[in-house]
Amino acid sequence: MKIDPLEISSLLKEQIKKYEKDIKTESVGSVISVGDGIAMVYGIDNAMSGELLVFPNDVYGMVQNLEKNHVGAILLNDSNLIKEGDEVKSTGRIIEVGVGQELMGRIVNPLGHPIDGLGAINTKKTRPIESKATGVIDRQSVKEPLSTGIKVLDALVPIGRGQRELIIGDRQTGKTSIAVDTIINQKDKDVICIYVAIGQKQTTVLDVYETLKMHDAMEYSIIVASGASDPAPLSYLAPYAGVSMAEEFMFEGKHVLIVYDDLTKHAIAYRELSLLLRRPPGREAFPGDVFYLHSRLLERAAKLSDKLGGGSITALPIIETQEGDISAYIPTNVISITDGQIFLQSQLFHSGIRPAINAGLSVSRVGGSAQHKAIKKVSGTLRLDLASYRELEAFTQFGSDLDDNTKAKLNRGEKTVEILKQGLHSPLPFELQTISIYALTNGFLDNIKTNEIKAFEADLHSFFLNDKEAKKILNDIKESKDIVDKERLNKVIDRFVDQY
Repeated sequence: MKIDPLEISSLLKEQIKKYEKDIKTESVGSVISVGDGIAMVYGIDNAMSGELLVFPNDVYGMVQNLEKNHVGAILLNDSNLIKEGDEVKSTGRIIEVGVGQELMGRIVNPLGHPIDGLGAINTKKTRPIESKATGVIDRQSVKEPLSTGIKVLDALVPIGRGQRELIIGDRQTGKTSIAVDTIINQKDKDVICIYVAIGQKQTTVLDVYETLKMHDAMEYSIIVASGASDPAPLSYLAPYAGVSMAEEFMFEGKHVLIVYDDLTKHAIAYRELSLLLRRPPGREAFPGDVFYLHSRLLERAAKLSDKLGGGSITALPIIETQEGDISAYIPTNVISITDGQIFLQSQLFHSGIRPAINAGLSVSRVGGSAQHKAIKKVSGTLRLDLASYRELEAFTQFGSDLDDNTKAKLNRGEKTVEILKQGLHSPLPFELQTISIYALTNGFLDNIKTNEIKAFEADLHSFFLNDKEAKKILNDIKESKDIVDKERLNKVIDRFVDQY
């Protein structure tokens, strides 16, 4: 067989033309020191802040400090599996979390991995844990109400979709209960709910899960949990992972409610990381950027413009105070970032007023523009009635000789406090709230004994749900979000009071 040299040379030339060389470069470093969930890594020159690093034994880390000669990384798994001298690879990717519909009804950790034992979650999309908040031009003002189902809140401290409303108070005053009741009240309202547990005991997270499941609220909810026994980096990442999941739904034009329970533990976890990374401590040993920690998180709550789909994220951050001190460092920081606060008082809680909301210190800076007209009309004098009652109550402790006007104010105040009490996990639709407050502010309860108010209210609601004419008025309020015919409403309530 003869071989033609020209044919061989042409084949070689053809192969040389087609030859492509893939050069893959990896930035590899080594661990200088490790301990307490922190690793110092030398040799990764092009590392980015927030970049994901791969350590041996399937341990992952996130770049937190960019020093002159090394980087400081927080470890997201067990730091006991890492030792000095171990090889570290950079991924070139900012840390991300799985997002989407697949997470509904599940309990996940801050990395998006399931921890409820219900099998794997195959999310099709991911989002960076840290991302820039939506700009002012891409937002619109808060104008749609987000009903909590809690009378005192919907009347005095209304919340709108896209708002950031702080829940603040001492431990064991019912902060989590308010957030959970608000989630339960979103049933059939097309709102997706995300509950972020930061450094909570597993039993506490389980209690929240069981409560939501009992009220069929897990169908539209996600729980992101970092346990008390988890490393501090996971508690630090938890709220950012939660809001990234929320943003995916918001940009799809959906409405989301996110609860951060609680940001005090989040700040403490961040302080721990910062001190271990040798960042300079400031007031109360917190680093100087602790304000930015929460502002960049809460700024991601927004009501998008119609051009971007009109979706929203409503944030309910929770802060725990010591002895009711709202002037401490972290509480004042978060108060200045949010659009109002719900202040819960131990004194009220222990005296049987639940929810234990202090109407004087609680405020909503934007929710009033989103409040239903019906509730806005009936609750106009409510705050003043409560304030004057508290003042008179303190004053009259020293004397018993009261004029009729003062007696009437005290009587109205007692009835107001009683009607605003509400049972645990029993949110009310706004139309029934309107009926209760209307009956109060228009004097229908003045002749009812204070200890009979709860029974009277329950019967009044039952009457409005079953009586033909009353039900029609209730439906009118529900549809128009307003009280159209006051005379008709007065006649119906008069008829009920006469029967009662």
